[in-house]
Amino acid sequence: MARKKLHHYEFSAKADNVIEAGKTLYTEVKGRWNQLYFNNENPIVVELACGKGEYTVGLGKVFPDKNFIGMDIKGDRIARGSLMAMEQNLQNVAFLRAGIQYSEEFFDKGELSEIWLIHPDPQVRERDENKRLTNPGFLGRYADYLRKDGLFCLKTDSSFLYDYSLETISQSGRYKVLEHTDDLYTSHLLDEHFGVKTHYESIFTAKGHTIKYFKAQVI
Repeated sequence: MARKKLHHYEFSAKADNVIEAGKTLYTEVKGRWNQLYFNNENPIVVELACGKGEYTVGLGKVFPDKNFIGMDIKGDRIARGSLMAMEQNLQNVAFLRAGIQYSEEFFDKGELSEIWLIHPDPQVRERDENKRLTNPGFLGRYADYLRKDGLFCLKTDSSFLYDYSLETISQSGRYKVLEHTDDLYTSHLLDEHFGVKTHYESIFTAKGHTIKYFKAQVI
C-alpha cells in the first residue's frame, strides 16, 4: 500500500494538471486561474474534498465550456483523478492538492461560479463542528470566493450533515436556498448530476441509504 501511494505521489509531482506545493503555480494562481492555468475566461467550478475526483472529471466532461478544479489534501486520491482527466483529454480539469482550511491562499473574492461539496465527512461529534465543511466559518469563505449569484451545492448521505447544513446556510444571511431534497434519487434534481456519482455513493445507495442534496445561491 505504501509503495502504491508513493507511486501516486510521484505521478502528481509530474502531472501538469496537478497544482501542489513545490510547483510555481501553487503560490501564483490565486485570482488568476483563468489566465495562468486554463487560458480562457470560462466560469470556474470547484469541488472541495474531491477525493478521487469523480465529480470533477464527470462534470468536466459534461461541461466543456466550464473550468473545473478538484481540491483535496490527499495526494494519492488526486493522482487518480488527474489520470482520469488525462485519459479523457480534459483540458478544462485541474487538481489542487491543499487543505481546505488554506483555501483563501488559492481563490480570490468573486473568482468562482460554483462550489460543490460531495459526501464530505459529516463530523458528527459536537466538538468537531470546527471541522465540518459547512460550518458558519467555511460557508462565509465560500460566499467570498463565489461571484454574486454563484452556487453552492451539497450532496451527502448523512441526515445529520444535511439538516445541520440546511440550517446553517439558511441562517448565514449570505445565501438563498434554491432547492433541496432528502431523497435525490426520487427527485427531479437528480438530472442535475448527469449520472455522475462517487465510489462511496454507489456503496451508500447499495446499502439502501438515501442521498440528500441542496443548492444555494449567494445573495
